Amino acid sequence: MAKLCEGRIVIVTGAGRGIGREHALSLAAQGAKVVVNDLGGNVDGSGGDLSPAHQVVAEIEAMGGQAVANGDSVSDWNGAQRLIQTAIDAFGDLHAVVNNAGILRDRMLFSMAEEEWDAVINVHLKGTFAPSRFACSYWRERSKEGKPVDGRIINTTSVSGIYGNAGQTKYGAAQAGIAAFTNIAAIEMARYGVTVNAVAPVALTRMTEGLGPAPETDEDRERRSPRWIAPIVTWLASEESKAVTGRVFEASGDVLAVAEGWVRGPRVAPVDDPTKLGPIVADLVAKARKNSGMNGEPGGWPQPK
Repeated sequence: MAKLCEGRIVIVTGAGRGIGREHALSLAAQGAKVVVNDLGGNVDGSGGDLSPAHQVVAEIEAMGGQAVANGDSVSDWNGAQRLIQTAIDAFGDLHAVVNNAGILRDRMLFSMAEEEWDAVINVHLKGTFAPSRFACSYWRERSKEGKPVDGRIINTTSVSGIYGNAGQTKYGAAQAGIAAFTNIAAIEMARYGVTVNAVAPVALTRMTEGLGPAPETDEDRERRSPRWIAPIVTWLASEESKAVTGRVFEASGDVLAVAEGWVRGPRVAPVDDPTKLGPIVADLVAKARKNSGMNGEPGGWPQPK
């Protein structure tokens, strides 16, 4: 029986450790040829070490799969172009890009430095855009030449962006931007045979181990394992997923869900006198669903005091 991603050629960014490593191993186990991209930097983006990417390649080859390592920065324009070309040169084509690379520099808004904002936005938002741009250009040209295209962009966003979490204004802003990018890119690329989706993972990794209480039991640790994120990403990279686009999936050891986007809530006719808006706005807000908390449930968002 053919594997789910048999013959698919997939790039995974940030694939040397954590969630990205699980993606790469799962995709390879399902028959994909994988480009393992990773700078090997620290959680804050500093430093660099290509050995994690090479280690994942070795793991894939040990299981009988095919993979190559790539150390380009996804937020560098020329590096992103080289990354896409790596897949084409190594395996002759490209079917999916999993944008997973990221860093973390949490700080409250009033204490944030400009450099911290720029670094997080650059890696997450530009690091999603740049590889996607060159992949989509490749697929568009193939489509215009009359060649078959069945492409996938799979972005990594976060519940911090779609629901909101204190201390993560810059990180959350980037993740919300990725969710919007996903929706719009899906519209733009539909005519070329390309789907664009995103996954908001919750898992215990280098990036998240300091954000909450440590797991107290083996069961808790297993529930927070990054391996729970890989199945939906692997399926989205397959041919089976061609009818699904423009969606954000939440994935963890607790749940697999579709996050629903912004919708228009209670409404009234336009008002041209601001002095009359007090009771009108109060009524609209009272009728509207409460903002969701980090658990995705309406009403969980902290209310102003």
